[in-house]
Amino acid sequence: MPAYHSSFTNSKLKIANMALLPLRTQIRGPAPKETNPEAGDIIDEAITYFKANIFFKSFDIRNDADRVLIYITLYISECLRVLLKGQSKIQALKDLDTLANSKFDIPGEAGFPLNSVYARPSSPKEADDLRAYLKQIRIETGLRICNKVYGDEDKPSKWWLCFARKRFMDKTLISLGQMI
Repeated sequence: MPAYHSSFTNSKLKIANMALLPLRTQIRGPAPKETNPEAGDIIDEAITYFKANIFFKSFDIRNDADRVLIYITLYISECLRVLLKGQSKIQALKDLDTLANSKFDIPGEAGFPLNSVYARPSSPKEADDLRAYLKQIRIETGLRICNKVYGDEDKPSKWWLCFARKRFMDKTLISLGQMI
């Protein structure tokens, strides 16, 4: 069975070789705003496919949106590791915000785990735009995954946290020395 790929194949905007896709978010950043509140975005797609894709050790990249899907899937894994502490939903939101706003490596930097499939930004401005785009994705993904894992309760769902120890493509975005 192959992995699930992104359905956002017609994106014309790019940063490095990642698709710059519209997001349903109020977080400021370079991503265009999704105007249709009923339409799903790449974050919804990544959350939907997460439980299936997490088991794959390899991923065939078919388009630039797949690179965004891979990044979000890896970031969801990091979010679930933070949520393993089993704290209240309010504390979880604070911890995920801290994770999203902490220093992180972008493609082309030494600490980025998938430099072989991501292009290095061609200029410092493109690197800043890429960092802002990924930060926007990280903040919005943290909010959505927290709402998904906690729902209306004050304790996390074990059906989500059971995936916290799985590693997509045997990679992690955060090195062991950076764990929060």
